[in-house]
Amino acid sequence: MSDENPSILSHVSIGTNDFARAVAFYDAVLTPLGCRRVLDFPNAVAYGRQFPEFWVQTPIDGKPATVGNGTHFCFLAPSKQAVDAFHQAALQAGATDDGAPGPRPLYGPPYYGCFVRDPDGHKVEANFWDTSLGGHEGT
Repeated sequence: MSDENPSILSHVSIGTNDFARAVAFYDAVLTPLGCRRVLDFPNAVAYGRQFPEFWVQTPIDGKPATVGNGTHFCFLAPSKQAVDAFHQAALQAGATDDGAPGPRPLYGPPYYGCFVRDPDGHKVEANFWDTSLGGHEGT
C-alpha cells in the first residue's frame, strides 16, 4: 500500500463528546469528497477512500475530548465543486463557517479551499490543488 499511496500520513484521529452526532456529521460531509466508512466499531469509525485515514472516536482514556488551539486537518478534494459541496454539507450538518470556499493566494496560486468548525469545535478544511494554475513546484 505505501508504494501506491502518495500521502505522508497514515491517519488522523479526533475525539468527540457526542459520538452519534460526530459520525452523522462526517458521514454527510465526507461523501462529497468521495470518502466512505472503512471500519466501524462501537466507539470509533474510520473513513477513507480505500483504507482508514480519518478516525472519529470517543477518547480512549475516558476523559472529555477537547479541541487543540492551532490545530486543524484538511481533506483533499477532487475538484473545486467538491470543496463547495463539502462546505455546504458541513453547514447543513451543523458546522459553523470559518472561511467560505475560494482561492487562498497566500497558500499559492493552485489552492482553493474552505474552513468550518465541526459540531465539537474542531477546525476542518477541504481543499483542491488546481495544478493547471502553476505555482505548486517545490523549492
